[in-house]
Amino acid sequence: MFRRLALLVLLATGMASGIAWAQPKEAAPVAADPVLEAKVLAIAAELRCLVCQNQTIADSNADLAVDLRKQVREMLQKGQSQAQILDYMTARYGDFVLYRPPVKNTTALLWFGPAVLLVGGLAVFLTVMVRRSRLAADRFEPDLEDER
Repeated sequence: MFRRLALLVLLATGMASGIAWAQPKEAAPVAADPVLEAKVLAIAAELRCLVCQNQTIADSNADLAVDLRKQVREMLQKGQSQAQILDYMTARYGDFVLYRPPVKNTTALLWFGPAVLLVGGLAVFLTVMVRRSRLAADRFEPDLEDER
């Protein structure tokens, strides 16, 4: 009985000391200046993660996105504007890096392709439906249920 009680006391003190040592670490602030960090996030929201491709670098935790955010922060600290940073990223990675690429000849299919496909699909559907409505009833295959 005494051994069990002593073992319980030892375990309890060991756990308590472990809890005391395991203090949660606070995340270090990325930038000491909250205004700078807000600018970094605003620019990062305009840039696509080249790894994830469906997220901005502000939302992504990929290593490349972290590096690009760090690069944006450094460029802002050097005094570059948002336009200069976006121009640099576009020159380096192309229009694909922009989360909302500009409308150009090279991106026209990206912007207008879905609408063209939708209109084309509707035109084919309407053409088929009009042609089917003009066919005589004997041109259709009979239903198997009618023959029973």
